[in-house]
Amino acid sequence: MANHLSESLPEQTFQYQNSLPPLPVPSLESSLSKYLDSVYPFASEKEFKATVDIVRKFQEGVGKELHQKLLQRSKIKKNWLEEWWLDTAYLEVRIPSQLNVNFGGPAPYLEHCWPPAEGIYLQRASISTWHTLQYWNLIRTERLAPQKAGKTALDMDQFRMLYCTCKVPGVKKDTIRNYFKTEREGPCPSHLVVMCRGRIFTFDALCDGQILTPPELLRQLTYVKERCEGEPEGDGVAALTSEERTRWAKAREHLISIDPHNKTILETIQSSLFVISLDETKPYSTPENYTNMTLEALTGNPAVRWGDKSYNSIVFSDGTFGSTCDHAPYDAMVLVSMCWYVDQQIKATEGKWKGSDAVRPTPLPEEMVFTLDEKVRSDISHAKQQYLESTRDLQVVCYAFTAFGKTVIKQKKLHPDTFIQLAMQLAFYRLHKKPGSCYETAMTRQFYHGRTETMRPCTQEAMNWCKAMMDPTCDFNAKRKSMLLAFNKHNKLMAEAQEGKGFDRHLLGLYLIAKEEGCPTPELFMDPLYAKSGGGGNFVLSSSLVGYTTVLGAVAPMVHHGYGFFYRIRDDRIVISISAWKSCYQTDAASLFNNFCSSLHEMLHLATTSQL
Repeated sequence: MANHLSESLPEQTFQYQNSLPPLPVPSLESSLSKYLDSVYPFASEKEFKATVDIVRKFQEGVGKELHQKLLQRSKIKKNWLEEWWLDTAYLEVRIPSQLNVNFGGPAPYLEHCWPPAEGIYLQRASISTWHTLQYWNLIRTERLAPQKAGKTALDMDQFRMLYCTCKVPGVKKDTIRNYFKTEREGPCPSHLVVMCRGRIFTFDALCDGQILTPPELLRQLTYVKERCEGEPEGDGVAALTSEERTRWAKAREHLISIDPHNKTILETIQSSLFVISLDETKPYSTPENYTNMTLEALTGNPAVRWGDKSYNSIVFSDGTFGSTCDHAPYDAMVLVSMCWYVDQQIKATEGKWKGSDAVRPTPLPEEMVFTLDEKVRSDISHAKQQYLESTRDLQVVCYAFTAFGKTVIKQKKLHPDTFIQLAMQLAFYRLHKKPGSCYETAMTRQFYHGRTETMRPCTQEAMNWCKAMMDPTCDFNAKRKSMLLAFNKHNKLMAEAQEGKGFDRHLLGLYLIAKEEGCPTPELFMDPLYAKSGGGGNFVLSSSLVGYTTVLGAVAPMVHHGYGFFYRIRDDRIVISISAWKSCYQTDAASLFNNFCSSLHEMLHLATTSQL
């Protein structure tokens, strides 16, 4: 009876957290063997032989000791990687994170109820905000169903970081402040922050413990807009968050030293549920071409977004929406889950509010004005200038490929994600006549506090297939056979990475143990092939499947001569966003997209004709 009863109770968001297995440490032998496999496509015979020697020495010598120390660490920490990853990948990084680390993207509402339109952006913003607040409430009351892969529960810890979270800059290392609490844990901040024309306002999203309705939210947003239209622009302090991290940390310390009230304002922004950015641009986009919105989400006005906030909801004045999010506290799938929920809710209600129009008397939004001096004004001006210069350099294309999608690929009994990854490899090879070191995100959330592992799609099998495709003497069946070998290798590596059997995070762990122990950097990490194959954050193609929903985002390339390549797969289409740096003359996002489309067609042809 007791069993039967527990089955009928809805699962709680965080109920499986403590029963998740710890993140495993792979064997040293398997990681090094996989590493050698991954560098092979980038090496001459002589280079490869040298790397094999370096790896052998490492495995028999210092690597063995470091691995033992890593195993010790894994006995006392349920996730041996967690703190290291946060520090190395995010908090210690000094380059401006708003452009280089944040992810951003377009909302998909224009595909159904909300095509671009004049004069109704605040009405729409009040509805999308209301749905976003409902999602907060689901997490706060632990009613959001825990996510699973098949029957395996996935770690939900990152969902605690979506609301009431902010990164705070430090001179050497940033920190993450998380103010979120579930209902069981205690009170949680419930105020929103609205930014408009360089000014900052705040109001409580609750009235008598109830979430404000869309008509009530509309009243608050209208008040902010009318205030900003009738008065001069604000100081744009938010632009400081787009600055190089140490510069921003020092500017922030100075800002606090001028007036203690400035610290209170910063705390209010940091602890807020999220930021609503009222952006005056009209990045007209369509379901087939999201380029303007995606570019605007990544590079828009720095005075109306707080780059360190875990979620900035961007409201464009043509009634479309976007977002920019700090990547440190969580991975994109958290935002994708929330946006997909909001998209489905908006679609189900036809983008309308069907409840009461009554507006309860609530306090109007309060403007928060920083006390500034000449130094801060000069810091703001410098931040805006460097942001403008670096954002001008980012090239983004975001288009839908509409010839086919998941349905057709699955009919051919091929994995849709692998299909796209191989098409990307072929497109890069065609364009650049050489293999491109590539990172694809693998999710490790089946483990306690698991985030991601690197899967390296530029395998020797993929390269053999690319060469076959470019070889006029290679016959059809040989090309097909080669393609299937590449598929199998990719699928195997991806499955292993998700099971915690990748090697990139393991190597990072060994590198960091050496660093912490004050040992010299092992030769393995100094070997030119280590970086050439993508190690140490040098991947030329930084890619990720954003999912099978309507939600897409983009990130800047990892290296100057690289690309960001992000995509979502629908039944009838594939939507892709590609980023590159204009100042690198070797790369071009539009050319890569065109080559990618040709590759998709060729692969489908290979998969189809052979079935006759």
